[in-house]
Amino acid sequence: MNKQNISKIKFFFLGLENRFIDDNSTFKDIKVVYTTGLKEFKGVGTYFEDKINFNFNGITSVLTIKEVLSKVSDDAQQYDSLILTYSERGSIITITGDNKNVKMSTKDNKSEQSADSHENTSTLLNRNYLIKVGKANNLLKAIGIMSKDGKILNDKIRKYNQIDHYVELIDKELDSLPKDTTINILDCGCGKSYLTFVLNYYLTEVKKIKCNFIGLDISEGVINSSKVIAEELAYRNMEFIAKDIKDYKPTEKINMVMSLHACDTATDMALALGIKVNSDLIIAVPCCHKELLSQYNYDPFKDITKYGILKARIADALTDGMRGMMLESKGYDVSIVEYISPLETPKNLMIRAQKTSKERPTLLKEYKILCESLHVTPALSTFLDERWKS
Repeated sequence: MNKQNISKIKFFFLGLENRFIDDNSTFKDIKVVYTTGLKEFKGVGTYFEDKINFNFNGITSVLTIKEVLSKVSDDAQQYDSLILTYSERGSIITITGDNKNVKMSTKDNKSEQSADSHENTSTLLNRNYLIKVGKANNLLKAIGIMSKDGKILNDKIRKYNQIDHYVELIDKELDSLPKDTTINILDCGCGKSYLTFVLNYYLTEVKKIKCNFIGLDISEGVINSSKVIAEELAYRNMEFIAKDIKDYKPTEKINMVMSLHACDTATDMALALGIKVNSDLIIAVPCCHKELLSQYNYDPFKDITKYGILKARIADALTDGMRGMMLESKGYDVSIVEYISPLETPKNLMIRAQKTSKERPTLLKEYKILCESLHVTPALSTFLDERWKS
C-alpha cells in the first residue's frame, strides 16, 4: 500500500487506540486480513490483562494496543490491501484500505448464531422483546434460559418474560442516568445475578452506555457462580463481592442501586444504602414482608385485623407504602407498580425511585407521625439512623 493511504490508516488507528485505552472492558478481539493478489494473510488478537495477545504468521506476542496497531500499519506496506475489524460487545468497527481508498464503518455486533423465531415456542408472549433471541443468545445460554441449540427452554419461558419485562419497566429510568460517564450499578443481594447480567448486556450492547456492575451477596457460593458466568461471557466490567449489605462501603460514586427479592429487611438494607450513597436511581422488588406484621397496632382497624390474612395483607401494603414515603422524604420521585402478574406471586411489586430533589423535612415528619400512630419502627428508618451515625 502507498504511504499516503498508510497515513490515513494510522489516523483511524489512533481512534481505536484511544477507544481501547478509555475503556477496554467491552473489547472482544481485533482481526486483520492482508491481501496480495489472491493470497490472504490473517492475524488475530484477543484481550489479555489490559493488553492484546496477537498472533500473526504463527508468532504470538503480548502487545499493547499501540504496539498492535503500529505493527499492523507497518506490515500493511508489504501488501496490496487490508481489512481490520475491531470487535466490541455490541459493535464492530471495520477499517479497509488499499492503494485507492481507506474507509471506516461501524455496525451492530450481532450474534454469530441465527435467531430462532419466537413462533417456535407458542407460549412466548407476543411482544417486542428488548433482550432479543439471536443477538442475546450467548447471554441467554449462560444464564440458563436458552439451550445450546438456540431454543428458549420451556421451563424457562416465564423467567425469560420476567427478566425482559423488568428491563422494560425501568428503561425510561435508565435513560435518566448521567450521560458521558461510566455508570456504576450495585446489585444488593444479587444471588445468581441473572438480572445483573441482563442489564449489563442491555446497557452495554443495546444502549451503548459505559457501565460497571458490583454484585453483592452474603453467600460465597452464589458469588463464585456469578464470577464463573462473568468469565464465560467475558463481561469484564463486573465484580462480585461476598459481604453483608449493611457492611458494604462503596469506594466510588454509585449511580444505581437495585435489589430483587431480597428477603424481608434485606430490601430495607438496600434502600438505606441507596439513600446513603445518594444513588441517582433505586430499583427494588421486595420479597417477603414479616417485620411490620408483628409490630403494627391501629385501634380503628382492630375489627379488621382480627382476620389474620387481612392483617398480613395490610402489613404488606404498609411496609412498601412507608418505604415509598421514606424515599420521597429523601428527595426521590417514587412509583410503585406491578412487576409481574399476582397469579405468579403475590410479592409482585416494584419500587422505582429517581433522585430529583433535596430532602423534604415535611414528608419525613409525616412519616414519623404515621410510625407513632401505627406503633411501628420500620427497619428502613433504623438502618438509616445507623448509617447517619457512621
